[in-house]
Amino acid sequence: MSPNEFGLILLVEDSEDDAFLMNRALGAAGVKSRLHLARDGQEAKDYLSGAGPFSDRQEFPLPGFVFLDLKLPYFSGFDVLEWMAKKTELSSIFVAVLTSSEEPQDIKTSYRLGARTFLVKPPSGSMIQDVARAFDIDVKALGAGIRSAARSCPTIAIA
Repeated sequence: MSPNEFGLILLVEDSEDDAFLMNRALGAAGVKSRLHLARDGQEAKDYLSGAGPFSDRQEFPLPGFVFLDLKLPYFSGFDVLEWMAKKTELSSIFVAVLTSSEEPQDIKTSYRLGARTFLVKPPSGSMIQDVARAFDIDVKALGAGIRSAARSCPTIAIA
C-alpha cells in the first residue's frame, strides 16, 4: 500500500470529546477517509487482528493509518504499539501517536516501538496537514467515506 492509499483510518481513543475533536480536525484537513473508532487498547488489537466482531475484512478492512492515544483502558497505547511491532502483517500501517503527554520519555518510547510521528492533543486541521506534508501524504487521496463511517459510530460527530 502506497502512502497515498491509506483507505481506512483507525482512531484509538477512549475520550468522546477527543474523538469529536479529531473528527473535526480530519474534516478541516480535507481528509475524507472512512474512520473507525476503537475505544480502548483491547478493541484496537481485536480490530487489527480481525478478531470477534471484526473478522469480516470486507466490512472491517485493515487501516492504512492509525491515530493512537497512549492512555487507554485495558491495554495502553504502548502495549498496542509493542503488539503491532510483532505482527509483520501490520508493519505497513502508519501509526501516529496522538496524546496529551509531552513527556520526553513517552516520545522516545513511542518512536522506539514503531510510531511514525507523535502529536500532542488537541489536534487541528493544520496539524493533520503538517503530518501529511512531512510524510508526503496526499490527504485528498486518503479515500472517501468519513461521513458515512461517522454516522455508524455514535461518538464521532459529523462535521
